[in-house]
Amino acid sequence: MKKYFLKTSKAALILVYLVIIAGALVRMTGSGMGCPDWPKCFGYYIPPIDVAELTWSPNREFEEGQVIIKNEKLLVATNDFTTGTAFVATNWRPYTKHDYAIFNPKHTWIEYLNRLVGALAGIVVFIMAILSITFWKTNKKITLLSWISVLMMGFQGWLGATVVYSVLNPLKITLHMIVALLIVAVLLYIIRKSSANLTNLKTDKLFQNILIVVLILTLIQIILGTQVRQYVDDQIKNLGYNQMNLVLKNPELNFYIHRSFSILILGLNVFLVLRNRKLRLGFDKINWVLILIGIEVLSGMAMYYLDFPFSSQPLHLIIASLLFGTQFYLILESKSTN
Repeated sequence: MKKYFLKTSKAALILVYLVIIAGALVRMTGSGMGCPDWPKCFGYYIPPIDVAELTWSPNREFEEGQVIIKNEKLLVATNDFTTGTAFVATNWRPYTKHDYAIFNPKHTWIEYLNRLVGALAGIVVFIMAILSITFWKTNKKITLLSWISVLMMGFQGWLGATVVYSVLNPLKITLHMIVALLIVAVLLYIIRKSSANLTNLKTDKLFQNILIVVLILTLIQIILGTQVRQYVDDQIKNLGYNQMNLVLKNPELNFYIHRSFSILILGLNVFLVLRNRKLRLGFDKINWVLILIGIEVLSGMAMYYLDFPFSSQPLHLIIASLLFGTQFYLILESKSTN
């Protein structure tokens, strides 16, 4: 089974990144409340495609837990029954997690697909953990971290539920993103430790230390970015999509800090690239970092100067998560030279 472990762990990493991409798509389309309950969607394992499915009607069968929208409120079936000619209130209870009761089929299915990818990622991480048992005698750390990944995926799922129940609380959305990045870091560590250690890298303490500093700055930058994103979302709600040019006309202080941090991160990474070349350290992935930062800066500029072109926001988030992963893996590579 050990020979399948590395392939499974890489598949898990790809799927976690697909979850991040799907989450970015959810944010871009405003589909976060497409499914107002969890883990089902309007009480269904396969969500509705038409509001008629969420509307009470006579002579219709309902199963316990299924949801309807009545008088702009969510009602949940208390048992299995078939409706008669009149609405019977005792067959229903109000949904108490929140008072959001809007059905948009596009939003519902985008959020549902996000959950499906998340569930698939969880299954693959669980399979990886089972396969990791073969490492128990030779490298207990791989086995322990693999099972910690399973727990983290479960915690991430629970966080996703709390995000829905809070009707997209900004702090919980930020925490949700941070946990996703921590899962990426753990999976990268597992992949690195279970791979053949073929290294032609040189040790440089200054290079290592600045890599760590830059990773921390990138994480701070991502957190600041989620706060700026929340401000943008609030502005769009107030102004509407037809006035995107006004969204960042008078931005909050977080926006300027976020923008200034990008200059600092770019400068430090340029230093790392130059030092890597000068000392011939062999860290080729530092060039990827510079490319990712370039795309990140360009997408940020596009949002500010071109009034948020289509897909610029999710691209900005996805590139940031790829940047974090690449920087973390560089740190792992640098540590292997010690």
